[in-house]
Amino acid sequence: MDELSLVAIAVGALYLGAFACVYRILMTYRTTQGAIAWVIGLIALPYVAVPMFVLFGRYRFGGYVKARRLGDESLTNLLNRFEQQTTSIPIPTSDRFTDELQVLCRLGRQPFTDGNRCTLLRDGEATFDALFEAMEDAEHYILLEFYIVRSDRVGRRIKSILERKLAQGVEVWFLYDDIGSVWLPRKYLDQLAAAGARVASFGDGNIRRRRFQINFRNHRKLLVCDGKVGFVGGINLGDEYLGTAMDQEPWRDTHCRIEGPAVTGLQLAWLEDWNWASNDFPSLDWKPSENQPGNDEVLMLPTGPADTWETCTLFFLNCINNARSRLWIASPYFVPDFQIMNALQLAALRGVDVRILIPEKSDSRLIGLAAYSYLVQACKTGIGIYRYQPGFMHQKVILVDARYAAVGTANMDNRSMRLNFEITAITTAPHFIHSVESMLEQDLDSSRLMTESDYKDRSILFRVACRAVRLLAPLL
Repeated sequence: MDELSLVAIAVGALYLGAFACVYRILMTYRTTQGAIAWVIGLIALPYVAVPMFVLFGRYRFGGYVKARRLGDESLTNLLNRFEQQTTSIPIPTSDRFTDELQVLCRLGRQPFTDGNRCTLLRDGEATFDALFEAMEDAEHYILLEFYIVRSDRVGRRIKSILERKLAQGVEVWFLYDDIGSVWLPRKYLDQLAAAGARVASFGDGNIRRRRFQINFRNHRKLLVCDGKVGFVGGINLGDEYLGTAMDQEPWRDTHCRIEGPAVTGLQLAWLEDWNWASNDFPSLDWKPSENQPGNDEVLMLPTGPADTWETCTLFFLNCINNARSRLWIASPYFVPDFQIMNALQLAALRGVDVRILIPEKSDSRLIGLAAYSYLVQACKTGIGIYRYQPGFMHQKVILVDARYAAVGTANMDNRSMRLNFEITAITTAPHFIHSVESMLEQDLDSSRLMTESDYKDRSILFRVACRAVRLLAPLL
């Protein structure tokens, strides 16, 4: 066979692969703009787009869906039991608990529970102090799940505590994301395993489900001790949340501590992820505590690409569309799609005080540029976009009126809404709402309100770059 024939066969195989990718897109796409971009790329530049689609292109995490729905019967029974438990809050009779929150219960297949106590942890120092204390106090087991784990001062302190607790007979399950923790030394994990911890990677823990995929990251950051105390928020296990990063600028992030029956929801989300990663089903405490630590109403909302619906997108839309007087959102990555942006504009036109808090300095140059492209659109309807000045703001917080607040891991971008596994704690507790309000007011005081001129007065090359990068929103 001559060289020309080999080239023809290779080109034919490439286009056959491209059309196979196009077929998959047409049968599974969630957004038309993303689908159109992929189809054009696959047909026009298949030698570039086909490898890119292999890395980035899948829209659903099918293996996880099968593990959830067809896997261990015990897991399904636990999910059903918690979803239908009699201790959940009944049909609301107060202004604080409305139909929009009932919708979130159905989205996440979890109930709002009462009898909880929520504590806002405003920064890395408060968060790590609380994490260390909870782990030291654990008597039976510790469950960890973090997107980024580093072998720095914080990471070594975590490992030291875990090794000591293991020596005391406390069981430890340690789940990390292999992309987020790509720089975590193997020695760190091997030493934990040698001490008796069960260690698994979300990306490639189960060889039968392994895929060469950069998408579908486990972006959750949570800790559960003995099924009674849990933590969730934006803080990973690294020194940057305590000190400095990015040109010696401090990081600004938020977490929360939860005690009570809502921790069961956090534990269930962890168990689904662990079961996927390791095919293991550990024996944990599922019995609600008789002594309720407080009277806060809390919902744990896990979201991800294995959900029946775009749960994270619907969560944001639900918050925006039902806001009556105030909607404050803090997100380090502000790259909303058209439906989210339209909902924000409508909220502002209704008279809602819409404020979006984003960092002045971002750890992603592309996302920083894309955020500028929304400025004119936002300002014309009265949406306030504030850029946090003291350092890199990484918190993911939502405040809706004076009715409920949310702290979690989800950003306002395509990855959180469609590609990453996230989790958010939502509460109607007045004291927690007041704490979030006070915290965000301080953050806003340390921020700069942007105007149309921040975009219009820049060079034409800058504005073109912002608009061009915005086209990449599905990949950012």
